Parts: sequence; structure tokens; C-alpha cells
Amino acid sequence: MTGVLASQRIRSLIASGAISADPAPIPAQIQPASLDLRLGTVAYRVRASFLAGAGRTVAERLDEFEMHRMDLTAGAVLEKGCVYVVPLMERLALPAGISAVANAKSSTGRLDLLTRTIADGGTEFDRIRDGYTGPLYAEVCPRSFSVLVRPGMRLNQIRFRAGEATLSDAELAQLHAREPLVDGAPVISGGLGFSVDLRPGEGDLVGYRAKPHTGLIDLDRIGHYPASDYWEEIRARDGRIILDPGAFYILVSREAVTIPPDHAAEMAPYLAMVGEFRVHYAGFFDPGFGHAQAGGTGSRGVLEVRCHEAPFVLEHGQVVGRLVYERMEERPDMLYGAGIASNYQGQGLKLAKHFRAG
Repeated sequence: MTGVLASQRIRSLIASGAISADPAPIPAQIQPASLDLRLGTVAYRVRASFLAGAGRTVAERLDEFEMHRMDLTAGAVLEKGCVYVVPLMERLALPAGISAVANAKSSTGRLDLLTRTIADGGTEFDRIRDGYTGPLYAEVCPRSFSVLVRPGMRLNQIRFRAGEATLSDAELAQLHAREPLVDGAPVISGGLGFSVDLRPGEGDLVGYRAKPHTGLIDLDRIGHYPASDYWEEIRARDGRIILDPGAFYILVSREAVTIPPDHAAEMAPYLAMVGEFRVHYAGFFDPGFGHAQAGGTGSRGVLEVRCHEAPFVLEHGQVVGRLVYERMEERPDMLYGAGIASNYQGQGLKLAKHFRAG
């Protein structure tokens, strides 16, 4: 069988030792189609981001690039604009035929906390080769806010695949015909396209822009920080906004998206040449996201947008990203939003879970 491995298969990989950790993985790490990864007890401040490269280990490269190391046991601050490498508690001994892909968790991305997974011999971020055996590391670069982290915090997640799982455009069109994936006509080209919503049904609030000089965020504090201390509201009355170079925005898709229980999806950029901005990866979309069986009626995709060299006019309905759908190897025994702690089921425009109104 081919496809993305479901929650029950992830448990079997843990039981067989293909996934191991010290301390052992806990049930809360297991999502419908992914496994949350936990920070270890030390962080290395490095001069620059790096990949291990073929035939080399991350530990070897750390010897080249380490500036200093920090004990995370009592909590430590990762400062805005700096690059850190943190050994993860989990390590892999994947069977032949099983590969993996990692991504930042949704809340991590919404904090503009660039988090990527690196592995021994790796030539790409977030990609773990078929049959890999060895440790995993998180590269963490806070872009907008300095953060306080501790061992066991879960900033990124990993998804396992057997063979080819991605749906072709023809298969995606067939799936939409059977079970609508968006609340409107689909734009299918290398995945399911989605556009930005700059004409909300009520009011004129269309997004948020990160403030440049803010306080620290303790990642364990949920619903704690007044949003107005960290974010500026962005309003639009004419269906367009101008993105400022270097600024980070939280916007929302016009489409409400559904992920059927036997599929998963990943957010990806649309085209590099669409404009002077980048829609960041927002992580994985689990089976059941926005789906009626899991308590959803379609959920908007939150867009993490950074403008590059020149100011750019972003207009309502402009296609800015795509969802790449993948088939599951089997239906997971748990669904996003159905009896598990899913923070963003049925979401609209929403900041990370650390913020509250005010």
C-alpha cells in the first residue's frame, strides 16, 4: 500500500523502534497523519543556517558553525534574528520504503518562527530520505518575536510516506467532484489554488502585521498575550493592501477548505514570480480539517506572508498559494477536530493560540 501513514501506523513505528525517543514519545504527540517532534535539552547558537550535506553529519557541521550553546532545562530565550540548532528527542530508524517530510506546526508558523528539520546526510530541509537511520535536529530562527523555550516543546512535526502519495490534478478534480474541497469553483494547477480574502463579509479587518519591537513570548503561555502588544490590525476598504518590505503579515484565504478523512494536505507556495512576497508554509493539514464528520464546515487557510524587496499591492482574490493533497495509506483512527485538541478547526482569520483579544 502507498500513501501517508496514519496515526495507528505511527504508533506501530514507535512500538517497533523505527521511531524512538528519550524520554519515550507520549500519546499527545500523535496527530491523525503526523508526529509532533520535541525539543531536546540544549540549543546551539550558530553563525548561519546550514545543511549537513551528503556523507556528513549535523554534529560535524556544528563543530564548524557553533558560536555557543545554551542549556534549555530551566528555559532559555531564542533571540529574534539569530539561528539556533536544537537536537530533538526523537530519532529514526526507518524501514526501507518509508520516507518522511517535516514542517513547522501551525502555531509556530503564525509566530513567524522559522523552524526546519535537518538530518545527517541531508541535502534539503524538512526532507528525510527513505530508510534513514539517525538523529533529527530543529533549526530555529525567530523572525518577528524572541521566544522562551524549554525541553519537550513541540515546534515542528513529521509525516511519513510509503511510496508516492500526491494526487495528480486529474485525481484532485475527481475528488472535488465526489466531495467538494472548497466552497466554490476549484482552481486546480499543481494542487488546489487558494486566494487571499481582502473583502470580509463583515467589517474591514483583513489581517495583522507583526510589530517590530515587542516583548518576549513564552511558548507555554496560551491565550496570555494581548494581541495589540504584538500585532497591528490591517484594514482594507477597497479590497487591497500594500505589503511593506520585510514586514510579516497574517491574512486568510477567501476559500473555506475541506480535507476528507482519507486524505491529507500540505500548504505550498504558488509561484515565485507571482509578486514580491512569499506565502510561508503553514504546515500540514490533517485528515478531517474543515470536514463535517470532524465538526467542521470548511475552514479557511491562514496565510503567513512576508514581503521582499519592494512594496507590493495585494488584491482581493489574488491566488497566493496552493494545497497539495495526498492520499492516506489508510483512514486514521483519529480525525482533526474530532475529540482531540485541535486549535484551528472551523477557523477564520486567527492569530496563534498564545494571543488574546486586547
